[in-house]
Amino acid sequence: MNTPEQSQLGKTSAYIDQYDASLLFPIPRAGKRAEIGLGADASTGQQPVPFFGADLWTAFELSWLNPRGKPQVALAHITVPCETPNIVESKSFKLYLNSFNNTRFADAQAVRDRIRADISEAVWRGSETPSTVGVKLLLPDAFDREPVHEIDGLSLDRLDLECTHYTPAPELLTATFDEAPVTEVLTSNLLKSNCLVTGQPDWGSVQISYSGPQIDQAGLLRFIVSFRNHNEFHEQCVERIFMEIWRRCRPIKLTVYARYTRRGGLDINPFRTSHPAALPANIRMARQ
Repeated sequence: MNTPEQSQLGKTSAYIDQYDASLLFPIPRAGKRAEIGLGADASTGQQPVPFFGADLWTAFELSWLNPRGKPQVALAHITVPCETPNIVESKSFKLYLNSFNNTRFADAQAVRDRIRADISEAVWRGSETPSTVGVKLLLPDAFDREPVHEIDGLSLDRLDLECTHYTPAPELLTATFDEAPVTEVLTSNLLKSNCLVTGQPDWGSVQISYSGPQIDQAGLLRFIVSFRNHNEFHEQCVERIFMEIWRRCRPIKLTVYARYTRRGGLDINPFRTSHPAALPANIRMARQ
């Protein structure tokens, strides 16, 4: 079983510019999910995973050579279902994409198919029912049609309040259980956490959509801010946020969607929802 500490994070890495799928470093989701009480073992008090969703990746630095040796460039959108047993550590993803730089491919379709096959194998490794990830390549003639748009909702950042917690403090979450339920979409640009291995900062924005007892907005914003010094990967932070709101505020429906700024030419945008729902469009925010 791979662990984050065994990855290339925080280590000097060779620049490999010839295709090499072995550079991908999958990390099981199970360990971090067990920390928040999720799993398949009822005897230990763990619950089945109560959400659907995916991790939406954008690769901004993708290049390869055509059959005549001319460099080609593209953007890639990769959709990794949250049901996969593994995530791919982001630096290994970057090193993997670098290995395309001096490799010749017949065309963009061949590049897409190769990425799809390799990422699918890594994230589904160890599964009895492996499936595939989604990969969409955008070529330069489509770049100008890529929109920049902020996530929709009522901004919690408008609240003028004091913050004193900088490690996750779920006790800050409260909801009104003796009044009529509401439906709200709330956002914040104040999500920050740190890389699980290197401790380097990860900056993000989060959208919380729910129906149910009204959540205290001041407490919710303080809870989001409380991740500021927390060391965890993007996917893990979003699942932790989802589960704390789910358990403490008891919404009927809940969706948590975060968009993180890019690092190493990659952004990761986890989406988790309590009910079947269409994935959001992978639209870049201004900070990304």
